[in-house]
Amino acid sequence: MRRIAALFLTLSLTAAPLAAQEAESDDNGGLMKRGAEMFMQGLMDELDPALRELEGMARDMEPALRSFRDEMGPALVQLMEKVEDWSKYDPPEMLPNGDIILRRKAPLAPEPEDDPPLRDVPRGEGPEIEL
Repeated sequence: MRRIAALFLTLSLTAAPLAAQEAESDDNGGLMKRGAEMFMQGLMDELDPALRELEGMARDMEPALRSFRDEMGPALVQLMEKVEDWSKYDPPEMLPNGDIILRRKAPLAPEPEDDPPLRDVPRGEGPEIEL
């Protein structure tokens, strides 16, 4: 008899929290939120290995990139000062001899002349100059 009473007491104590739980609502907002959370968690789980691999590659490349910055930095600064608008240029091309060139998309307009035009000097006046 004591065993049966202990069993009923145990069952009643474990069932009590179930009665205190709120019933799930059929709220679509909650379902949408839960679905979005599950989607994002799945996406993070899928991308985590790729991001860790990318982080490792970045760590491996860091010394080479620092060296590139130290060697080429001043030349790139000079290039940036000379080129005002990158949209006026085609992508860089490497020539067979290894040179890299930047071609303009449209040729430059001739610069206006600052010097006034020379006046016509009639021939026959003044000494003749032999070239």
